[in-house]
Amino acid sequence: MQQPVLLASIIFLCLAAASQARADARRITVIYDEKATEVSATVAESKDLWLSKKDLARTTRFVVKPQGICRDELCFPIPKKRKAQFLNKQGKTEWFNLSEFARLVKQPVAFDDKNGVYYFGPRADAQNSHLNSLEAPNFTLPDMNGKTHSLADFRGKKVLLVTWASW
Repeated sequence: MQQPVLLASIIFLCLAAASQARADARRITVIYDEKATEVSATVAESKDLWLSKKDLARTTRFVVKPQGICRDELCFPIPKKRKAQFLNKQGKTEWFNLSEFARLVKQPVAFDDKNGVYYFGPRADAQNSHLNSLEAPNFTLPDMNGKTHSLADFRGKKVLLVTWASW
């Protein structure tokens, strides 16, 4: 008589654990390199985004290698003392903390909890890349009469740019 009750209790606990695991993993949309990808992810208490290695590669084209997290010839070493902040294995699935990686490479991240969307902006090395050449990027704006002008129209001439923002 005790064996059926014990077996039923074990089955109940397994189902509860599986249900909790499904509750912890949810569908998230990740926008990376201006491309939206829907993934199954876990979000920790700190709102960090943990992706499976398969979803990491599909979403960002980065893969975890012995030398670090790499995409093509670009490779970022994972600090050895902080490896647990980047990688976690639960069962058969290995998870990677994309939020921690963004902090490592100084990549801005915005998260919309209500809609389950993460947006990853350009890495610090790609932000303001035009500053390396001291050449302003081209843009087109209308003047007071509605006629459009491009900055490229004034190449070779001295130009004073006056900007203002209300925020």
